[in-house]
Amino acid sequence: MNKNYRSKNDPTSWGKVADWYNDFLEKEAGSYQKTLILPNLIRLLAIKKNEAILDLGCGQGFFSREFAKADAKVIGVDIAPELIAIAKKNASKNIAYYVGSAENLNFIKNNTLDKIVMIFSIQNVDNVHKVFRECNRALKPNGKLLIVMNHPAFRIPKNSSWGWDPAPESAPRSQYGASSEKMYRRIDQYMSESKEKIQMRPGDKPDEYTISFHRPLQFYFKLLSNNGFGVTRLEEWTSNKTSQPGPKAAAENKTRKEIPLFLFLEAKNNRKH
Repeated sequence: MNKNYRSKNDPTSWGKVADWYNDFLEKEAGSYQKTLILPNLIRLLAIKKNEAILDLGCGQGFFSREFAKADAKVIGVDIAPELIAIAKKNASKNIAYYVGSAENLNFIKNNTLDKIVMIFSIQNVDNVHKVFRECNRALKPNGKLLIVMNHPAFRIPKNSSWGWDPAPESAPRSQYGASSEKMYRRIDQYMSESKEKIQMRPGDKPDEYTISFHRPLQFYFKLLSNNGFGVTRLEEWTSNKTSQPGPKAAAENKTRKEIPLFLFLEAKNNRKH
């Protein structure tokens, strides 16, 4: 299975920053993965004992280990052998890890999985049609595919940003002496599909990048339907962080609660047998 594959040759792989990414997930106490994504996923997965769950694009196994703690039987798959090597060092007896592409899961038998989870990995996938087709094949009838991604309506690589509307001269001053500016989200492109180089370690080593794909919501809904899935749940998750006290803190905190950063989709396959 992909024995000759080298992740450093794949522009979507995170293998080149495996150690940095592992340190971030394990040591960053306030990361979104730990404080926002994980609790929401555990709630929505409602894991039952011995359920077969595939963590597709599992990275270094952070989420796989949490699913196993809830008594699931977990398979973790990632295209980067560097990340799978780290995952295997910390694996429990309920987890099996594989190096492989999300487009070809030939080591997983038909109709054997209860749930498949893709956490931020769908935006690094080129051929989504093949991935959804493979997920449908591997899932049991009425099995579920759960996807977490950066919100495609508000987080568009290199085509969205934060900005500030200046307050009018007549606006009242806050307790910090600043005008009542409004924070907004600027969107320069949404409907057009695109792919961009994204630096994996912001502010450091610009040559280490991944390719991130943007697609509008209708792309995912149509492709899921074309591959035998029906969307059964959608949630939009806002930031759980707050600003330090300052002139713009109130506006920043308000905007955080209005503009979701993450999108959750649950889709169920339509096969009866």
